[in-house]
Amino acid sequence: MNRLSNETMNNITGGAISRAALAAIIAGGVFIVGVIDGLIRPLKCHK
Repeated sequence: MNRLSNETMNNITGGAISRAALAAIIAGGVFIVGVIDGLIRPLKCHK
């Protein structure tokens, strides 16, 4: 087994979710909830 240096260990990436992917997942969830809410409880536009 090889011993890794601190620099090598700090450069290892993997399995992490990017901020953009997390934001896209949250935005998709909010959109789906909004669509379901609009179907279940439609509100009239007041002009």
